[in-house]
Amino acid sequence: MSGMVEGELDQTTQLRRGLLPYCVLALLRDDECYGVRIVRELSAVDGMMTSEGTVYPLLSRLRRQGLVQTRWAESPAGPPRRYYRITEAGRAALDAFVLQWRRTRDAVDHFLTP
Repeated sequence: MSGMVEGELDQTTQLRRGLLPYCVLALLRDDECYGVRIVRELSAVDGMMTSEGTVYPLLSRLRRQGLVQTRWAESPAGPPRRYYRITEAGRAALDAFVLQWRRTRDAVDHFLTP
């Protein structure tokens, strides 16, 4: 990994970890979803490498914080699934993040764009 800034890999992991809750809330913005599908949706996007071992604890934290709610439903294939849906508090947190993200992204782009 020549040419990398010292600690870059750790910084990427930390950045992703901080953004992941909001990516999950954004996935739930329009419809509820079960955990494995959330993992698949996130993993399908380049740069969002994740696993069930990361997403399920995150979903539990979001539920404890009141940002998502859950319900159990029968699955057409296998055991019942826990579905997650965003709450009003989750929508408010996501909206606030989107505003801050755009400001931060624009500020960083100001310095990175030649």
